[in-house]
Amino acid sequence: MKYLDLSANLLTCECSNYGLIQWIQGSKQTQVVNAHQYTCAFPVSQRGNKFLDFGFDSCRIDAALLCFLFSSSLVMLTLLASFIYHFLRSHLTYAYYLFLAFLYDNKRRKKGIPHSYDAFVSYNVHDEAWVCGELLPELEGQQGWRLCLHHRDFEPGIDPIVENITEAIYCSRKTICVISQHYLQSEWCSKEIQMASFRLFNEHKDVMIMVFLEDIPAKQLSPYFQIRSLVKKRSYLSWPQAVHHTGVFCFSNKG
Repeated sequence: MKYLDLSANLLTCECSNYGLIQWIQGSKQTQVVNAHQYTCAFPVSQRGNKFLDFGFDSCRIDAALLCFLFSSSLVMLTLLASFIYHFLRSHLTYAYYLFLAFLYDNKRRKKGIPHSYDAFVSYNVHDEAWVCGELLPELEGQQGWRLCLHHRDFEPGIDPIVENITEAIYCSRKTICVISQHYLQSEWCSKEIQMASFRLFNEHKDVMIMVFLEDIPAKQLSPYFQIRSLVKKRSYLSWPQAVHHTGVFCFSNKG
């Protein structure tokens, strides 16, 4: 095509036509008839102005400005990520674990997977001597329970460990939380009781047993909302009280 006549067209002077003006001015194969006489029809503010004289400088993004905007956005995102990590990390982590527990529970219910254990024992490694010396002989030896323990029953090679914890909680009829000062300071123990609590509230069944190995003042439980809430609403075993009664688990009800 050697000639092109656009005189009958209503031309718009805006950035979207930048490519057209470049083509008209630079094309050697096609001559646009009377191109220098074309005027703008739109927008109203440009009406009557020469089409080829439209200033496209405002359409070009300055490289320095682009670099500034990119750098500023990167800094803002870094600050936002730091804020979220510092102040909201625990909440986001909790939501993530609850979501995993929700998915696992739905999967287990659909497949009708039976419970493999009577109880999963959530405890800190510092309290392992009590678990193996007191709890196991009583529940497994005397009462015939089948317990799931970290060091004995967790499958090696499963990554992350959260999957092991989730499976242990949902493959057991109950979760026994052995609470002590060490337990309160453990991040993993915190995740275990959070998932067990989610299951408790989701299934509306008595699936949690809390055992306090030592007397912990109520004010010390204030930062641990999940445990404090459960203590107020549910039965728990106070081992300092029960230790003097051989073979007897004394539950007290609060709230």
